[in-house]
Amino acid sequence: MRTVSIFFAIFLFLPFFLNAQSDYRSPYSVRFSIPENDLIGDILHGLRGNRHEESFIPYDEWESPNVKGKYGKWGPPARHYHQPEGIAERSGTWERERVIAVALRYQGYHYRHHHIPDWDAPELSHQPGGKGIDCSNFTSFVYNQALGLKPSGDIQKQSEQLEIPIGGTERFCRAKRIERPDTVKGFIDNLKTGDLLYIKSKDEIAHVIIWVGSIGLSSDETPLIIDSTGTNHKDSNGVQIPDGVHLRPFTEKSWYFKECSHILRYIHKN
Repeated sequence: MRTVSIFFAIFLFLPFFLNAQSDYRSPYSVRFSIPENDLIGDILHGLRGNRHEESFIPYDEWESPNVKGKYGKWGPPARHYHQPEGIAERSGTWERERVIAVALRYQGYHYRHHHIPDWDAPELSHQPGGKGIDCSNFTSFVYNQALGLKPSGDIQKQSEQLEIPIGGTERFCRAKRIERPDTVKGFIDNLKTGDLLYIKSKDEIAHVIIWVGSIGLSSDETPLIIDSTGTNHKDSNGVQIPDGVHLRPFTEKSWYFKECSHILRYIHKN
C-alpha cells in the first residue's frame, strides 16, 4: 500500500536536457507529486521508452525505400502502445502527471512534420533534417506512449475525435469536450493537467497544446502549457523560446488564449 508521504515527494524536470543545438534555458519547470520511477519507470528502463520501438516498423527499415515511398517526409508511423500494466488501479493524478512526464522527455526536440519524435530525418528542400515532431503528432504520441490512448495525428480529426482507441484492447476511451472559458482564470479553475486545448488560425483548428496545470512552476505564476510549435513565443524573461517541444506561458495576450476553440479531456478519474 502506498504511504501518504509518497505524495509529497518532489522532483523537477529542469531544462538541462535541451537539444544540444540550443543554449536556451527555460525559466519554467514542473513539480510532480509522484516519484519519477513510480511515474515513468517502465518508460525509463523498459522497451516502452526505447527510441527504436516508437514505430511498428522495425528500426532497420525506417530508411528503406518502401517506407519512404509509403510515408514520405512524415517518416515511420507510430506503433500503438498497450495500456501500462496496472493502470486500472492507478489514480487520475498518476495518469495526468504521467502524460506531462512523458511530454517532457521530448523537450528540446525540433518542430518537424513527423509521426514519431526520434525519426532522424534527412534534410529536405522544404524541411530541415533531424529529430522532431509536429503539434498533433506530439499530443497523439504522448498519450499513446503514456496511457495507450492513440488519437489521430491529423489536427482536424484529433480535435473532433471523441472516441480514442485503447491499445491492447477492443475498447475506446470517450473524450469529454469542454467549451472555452472566457478568462485565463476560467482556464485555471476548470482545466486539469493533461487536457488538450485546440487553437484556431483563420477560423480553422491549426494547433493543439497540453495544459500543464497546477504542477507547472513559473516565477510570475503564469499557467503553463507544453506543445511543439515554431518560434513565435517569448518566456517570462522576454527571451524567444526555440522551436519545437517546450514549456510555454498561457497568458491573456497569447495566441493560445485568444484563439482557443475548445478542450478535450481523456482522463476522467479523480
